[in-house]
Amino acid sequence: MKKAIFFCFSLILILINGMPQTASAYSYGDPNEEKVAEVYKEMQVKLNENPPNFSAAKSLFETVKEEVDMHMGTEPGQVIMESLNDEDKEATIENMEKLLVLNVARRLESIEKSFEQYDTSKKLLAKGYATYQALSPKVEANNPEVNKEVKADFDAALEALGNPGLFGVGKKPSDIEVFKEKKEEILNALQDEFHLPSLEVGHFTDTEEEEGPGKKDWTDRSNIRNWIPLILIVTVIGAIVAIGIKRRKS
Repeated sequence: MKKAIFFCFSLILILINGMPQTASAYSYGDPNEEKVAEVYKEMQVKLNENPPNFSAAKSLFETVKEEVDMHMGTEPGQVIMESLNDEDKEATIENMEKLLVLNVARRLESIEKSFEQYDTSKKLLAKGYATYQALSPKVEANNPEVNKEVKADFDAALEALGNPGLFGVGKKPSDIEVFKEKKEEILNALQDEFHLPSLEVGHFTDTEEEEGPGKKDWTDRSNIRNWIPLILIVTVIGAIVAIGIKRRKS
């Protein structure tokens, strides 16, 4: 009996220690934040100083330039760096806004390509919406109705992702056609609002690149895989208890 208990606890330790290692490849930063959007907001603060602090704004942008070049091509980063070097405040802010629109497009395109991966799609949509929130004040100031419609489209896009539920409980069907429709409405509105000739910039391929200290996929209780170790542990403990009771009776 003692050997069985020792084996049980050993198995539990192995399973617990193995869980984070298995999931580390699927880690993300804070799903409610987007780094390039946060940098944009910080750059605005520096550029609104009197006089504008272009040196600080440039240093901030350099923290995301490599990622921007990787995922959206080199042109946007080059244009922004030129406007910073020219100390052109209006052009810098305008180009950063266009960059954020491209980032929203990148996130939404990535969702469409990995639509059946609910956890990934939901996190990417959260990051896309976080990007839009940085643009929302300007859209609201220029065209409140468009701002309202875009936010409603994001809500509808989230609903279109559905929900796999937990063991079928709370399951909601997904609808990729509705998602595509809302994606197009969002992107068309932003393209018109920020006067972009095209959103076809760079490559929109990555869906799992956000490494960071935020929520890990293995903490998501909606993912059935994350319940397997717990089920195994409960099964083993139950078996040991049953064997112990049977031996006592005999």
